[in-house]
Amino acid sequence: MPSRGQVVITGGARGIGFGIARAMLDAGYHVTVTGLSGEEVAAVPHDKCLSAVRLDVTRPESIADVMARFDKLAALINCAGVIFRDGAEYEISTFQRVIDVNLTGTMRMCVAARPKLARAGGTIVNTASMLSFFGGPLVPAYTASKGGVMQLTKSLAVAWAPDGIRVNAIAPGWIATEMTHSLVADDTRFASIVGRTPLKRWGEPADVGGAVVFLCSEAARFVTGAILPIDGGYAAA
Repeated sequence: MPSRGQVVITGGARGIGFGIARAMLDAGYHVTVTGLSGEEVAAVPHDKCLSAVRLDVTRPESIADVMARFDKLAALINCAGVIFRDGAEYEISTFQRVIDVNLTGTMRMCVAARPKLARAGGTIVNTASMLSFFGGPLVPAYTASKGGVMQLTKSLAVAWAPDGIRVNAIAPGWIATEMTHSLVADDTRFASIVGRTPLKRWGEPADVGGAVVFLCSEAARFVTGAILPIDGGYAAA
């Protein structure tokens, strides 16, 4: 099957990002995933259509090094992010760090990729969250950043439509990954989350991957500025 083009997935070396990478590979794309550390990059399985590179979305020179690898891009998928639990985000320095990675880092990547996406009529998929809609009392910075990602997505969709670039976002709910392992292992929290979720289970990275493939596909050619919840109905319950 001929390649459907080059895709960059920030934060794609693990978790939801890697689940998206698998889905994009299955759909026929050449995929480059990024990790913050050498260990994350080294852990990515070898595949002729999959490569892994280091990237720090808070450093413009790091972004430039990654973008220099490509003449054009079929898609940019922004999954790089951080969260600090237990009230740590009420420290202003921590609050600023989360915003810099999750929101400003997303904007840095979008701006850097714009000309390469325009050459291919490409698309951007950002990662919002169910906390783009709800308040998160223990994670104010994460919540604010994901609310910002939602609005940024809408703004760029309008601004860059003349370039032929579609910009959408996914809003994952409770997805079983390394980040949420402690919650999955907590029987009380696990049962509470499943009890509110109409589909009565936690999501898996593959559930997110299928939705991203759709948003990047020709089937979604008239979809831009959309925020797609992938939460098993949690937000509707």
